[in-house]
Amino acid sequence: MLSRVFRLALVPALFITAVASAQVKVAIIDMREAVNGTAEVKKAVAALETRLKPKQAEAEKLQKELADLQSKLQSLQGKLTPQGEGELTSQGQRKQRELQRLQEDVNAELEREQNDVGTRALTRMRDVVKKLAEEKQLDVVVDVSNTIYFKPALSVTKDAIVAYDKAYPAK
Repeated sequence: MLSRVFRLALVPALFITAVASAQVKVAIIDMREAVNGTAEVKKAVAALETRLKPKQAEAEKLQKELADLQSKLQSLQGKLTPQGEGELTSQGQRKQRELQRLQEDVNAELEREQNDVGTRALTRMRDVVKKLAEEKQLDVVVDVSNTIYFKPALSVTKDAIVAYDKAYPAK
């Protein structure tokens, strides 16, 4: 009976030793950097910035007009009739609402575009990383955000960007 208990205790120890001595190939990737480093995402970001430039210019113009109205109200305080002061205040409120709506529209468009492009690129990047791991015979690829320390030689981020750009060229 003692030999049977001894054998049962020895089996897990031998298994752990065998697993520990096996060579596990690990790589690290910075998924955020990998996705943002692709030509497709860079092109999408540049296009979005170009599309939003007129709205940003309009927002800056509204902010300046609002600041000018507030400055005018302060400098003329006590010199205006109640009707004149009310008119300037009303103009300021309209400009403020217009600016707020414009900022909400820009933010919504930004969020929508980030979700569309980001989700598509992240899904594609995962497929690329999976294929890259198979080619390099990697056992596991870990995102850098979950890693405390790693040797830079373990990073496959740049390889993933190159592979992504080859698989999904920017149009």
